[in-house]
Amino acid sequence: MTRRPDPVTPRLLRRHPLPTASGGKRQRGSVLVVGGSRRTPGAAALTGLAALRVGAGRLTLAMAESVSPAVAVSFPEAGVVGLPEDADGSPLGDCADTLLAEDADAIVIGPGLTDIDQTTALLQGLLPRLSADTTVALDAFALGALANHPELAKPVAGRLLLTPNSTEVELLLGQAPKDDATGARDTARRFDAVVCCGGVVAGPDGLVEVREGGPGLGTSGSGDVLVGAAGGLLARGASPQTAGMWATWLHNAAGERIARQAGPIGFLARELADGLRHQLTAT
Repeated sequence: MTRRPDPVTPRLLRRHPLPTASGGKRQRGSVLVVGGSRRTPGAAALTGLAALRVGAGRLTLAMAESVSPAVAVSFPEAGVVGLPEDADGSPLGDCADTLLAEDADAIVIGPGLTDIDQTTALLQGLLPRLSADTTVALDAFALGALANHPELAKPVAGRLLLTPNSTEVELLLGQAPKDDATGARDTARRFDAVVCCGGVVAGPDGLVEVREGGPGLGTSGSGDVLVGAAGGLLARGASPQTAGMWATWLHNAAGERIARQAGPIGFLARELADGLRHQLTAT
């Protein structure tokens, strides 16, 4: 029987402090976001925006080369790398050498990727070659690839963070868990990872739950903001457990704050990303 998760409060967060936000951008960490097909470059951009909003020092977006120039112009704070793509606009999987050249402290893979085979090939080529100091967050199609090939997690075991929804947890486990807490715990154990799902964060330091952020969080791009916040905190040097807990808290608290100001639904994921910094300084 899964015990009730401990509630996440500001007091608990203070017992898991984030790395000091001092020094230049190199000291605050470099995050690489790999995602964004021709149809969905915005997912990678939202992820990167969230990473910067929680204090990451340097951002690189790697996405389909056909859309990379437009994103580079619209997002001047990011470095943008164009990746070769297939006829449908999905980045090709054989791009590990290009990505390794970016020398990131944390890598987020998945937002906006649209081809499961190419994503699988990318993970197979990249994860075993990462530095032992590089932390990894997987979302979206990268989670689908992991569900089909669980061995992909082995090279980054212990430094891996996953942000599945309940459907993706079912795929990762091969069966439906009885609740989000059970699903997060069992997924964390299976992949030696920290798992953020439905407000529950599971990992080696236990099982915690963040208060409900409201129905407005159920909007397009909200998950990209969550994984981007986690990736930014990983880049700053937070452990996967600390990054997952803080990212989930900040994401939900930003949703609550916007709902109080503008109503419970109808706000945009980019507003969530912008709200992260307010919650970070207020906690």
